[in-house]
Amino acid sequence: MNEQFSHTISIGGLSIGYGKTAIARNINFSLASGSLCAIVGVNGIGKSTLLRTLGGFQPKLSGYIQVLGHDLESQQPEQLAKELSVVLTEPPASKNLTVQELIALGRQPYTNWMGKLTEPDKNQITESLNAFLLTDLRDRKCHELSDGQLQRVLIARAMAQDTPVILLDEPTTHLDLYHKVQILKMLRELAHERQKTIIFTTHEIELAIQLCDRMLLLDGSENPFGDPCKLIEEQHFEHLFPADMVQFDPKTGSFRVNK
Repeated sequence: MNEQFSHTISIGGLSIGYGKTAIARNINFSLASGSLCAIVGVNGIGKSTLLRTLGGFQPKLSGYIQVLGHDLESQQPEQLAKELSVVLTEPPASKNLTVQELIALGRQPYTNWMGKLTEPDKNQITESLNAFLLTDLRDRKCHELSDGQLQRVLIARAMAQDTPVILLDEPTTHLDLYHKVQILKMLRELAHERQKTIIFTTHEIELAIQLCDRMLLLDGSENPFGDPCKLIEEQHFEHLFPADMVQFDPKTGSFRVNK
């Protein structure tokens, strides 16, 4: 990472959507390395659209997105692949690969035209296997894995890609509580210990409050961003859902259903 940039990713005045139709406007936030950030909000508010826009999979409508001080649109694909990795909800193209083979795909931006893995590449793959508790599964076919195991493999592939910024869309979907917590704690460790900037979308708001450094609350208007404790103090969580159905308890950082 270039040390001259205080933030690895910066977003300002961003509007996202499809064609000329905006589904979210006025999105503003910046993150430094070593940060774990959750994007939360009600269904249909634009969480996944925002993540795909940040990853360059679809164009923004207005505003700016900068990665390491450069506009996202100005980056060549081969350079962007060294700065930003993405884990989407779609399953990998081939689940017939072994765990190690799928993780090795994360090294493609660095291998030569023959795709030959160097010793540093192999070391990065081994570190990724170890970090996400996959060493014993390295020769297992991906179609033989549970949802939780496959999610760890996909995140390990992103780690092997060794980019300053990692984007993940709903990394805890279809997982039980134990494995949700396991994945999020691994992401926090990856962000803090390896100084990555990790942004993920999630419906697990209460877990995000406990484990994240920053949160972006997509609400269709202000889209508040900041430290979870600060967002609680400013009462932003109270407005995420209709008050007649669900209420937020700032003392416990949890939601309560109105019976």
